[in-house]
Amino acid sequence: MKNKDKSKIIIKTAAILIVTLEALICIVPFYLIVAASFMTESEIITRGFSFWPKELSMGAYELVFRVPKTIIQAYGVSTFVTAAGTALGLFFTTMMAYVLSRTTCRYRDKMSFFIYFTTLFSGGMIPGYIWTTEYLHLKDNIWVLILPLMLSSWNILLMRNFMKGIPEEIAEAATIDGAGEFQVFYKFYLPLSKAGLATIGLFIALMYWNNWYQAMLYINNEKLYPLQYLLYNMQTSMDGIKKAAAIANVPSYEMPTESFKMAMAVVATGPIVLLYPFVQKYFVKGLTVGAVKG
Repeated sequence: MKNKDKSKIIIKTAAILIVTLEALICIVPFYLIVAASFMTESEIITRGFSFWPKELSMGAYELVFRVPKTIIQAYGVSTFVTAAGTALGLFFTTMMAYVLSRTTCRYRDKMSFFIYFTTLFSGGMIPGYIWTTEYLHLKDNIWVLILPLMLSSWNILLMRNFMKGIPEEIAEAATIDGAGEFQVFYKFYLPLSKAGLATIGLFIALMYWNNWYQAMLYINNEKLYPLQYLLYNMQTSMDGIKKAAAIANVPSYEMPTESFKMAMAVVATGPIVLLYPFVQKYFVKGLTVGAVKG
C-alpha cells in the first residue's frame, strides 16, 4: 500500500509540474507582449524585447487612444458584431445540428455530405464578393460583418456529434406527450447541450472578434470599422510614416512602432481574455465529451 501511495504522489506531482510548465509556456509570451508595450522605442532598438523594461512608457497606449471616440466606436462595433453574430450563429448552428442528429430525419446523411463538401471546395472570393455586393446589397452595411460568417460547416458537424450523444428516448417521450419538434429542440436538447454551446460559442465569438478581413473588403465607412480593422489601419499608417521618414533621412527612433504593435495586441485581446473564465468549465467539458465511453 505504501508503494502505491508513493507512486500516486509521484504521478500527481509530475502531472502538476507538467501542467504548470505548460501554463508558463502559454503565459510568458503574453506577459512579454504586455511588458514590451510599456517599453520605449529606443530601448527596444538597443536591447530588444525584455521582460523588465528599464523605463516605463505610455507612449504606445497614448497613440492608440489618441482619439478615444474612434476607439470606443470601434469597440462598440466589434462588441455588437460579436454578440449578434455569436447569438445568431449558435441558434442556426444548433438547429441544423439538431436536425442532422435525429435518426428520424430522412435525408440527414445527404445533408451532412453537402455540408462536409463545402469544407473541401468553396465558390472563391470573387463570386462571394459579387453575390454580397450586387445581389445582397450589403456594401457598407454592418450586417456584412455578421451574415457571411454566421455558419461554419465545422461547427455544425461538431455540434451534430455532440447532440448524437443525447438519448433519442428523450425526444420520443416528449413527442408522445405532445411536444412538437421545436419544443423538443428548445426545451430538451438545448439545456442538455450547454457544454457544446459554450465551446462552439467561444469559437464563434473568437472568429467574429478577430475578424478584420470582411471590413477590408466591404466597409468604407469609418464609423463601421471594427476594432481589429481600425488598429490594422493605424499600424499600416504608422509603417508608411516610418518608411517615408527613412527615405527622407529623418530619425524616427522615438516613434513607438514596435511597442505600438504590442499595445494593439493587448487592447484587442483583453475583452476575449476576460470572457474565457466564464465559459471555461463548459469549454473543457465540450472538448472532452464523448472521449470516454461508459
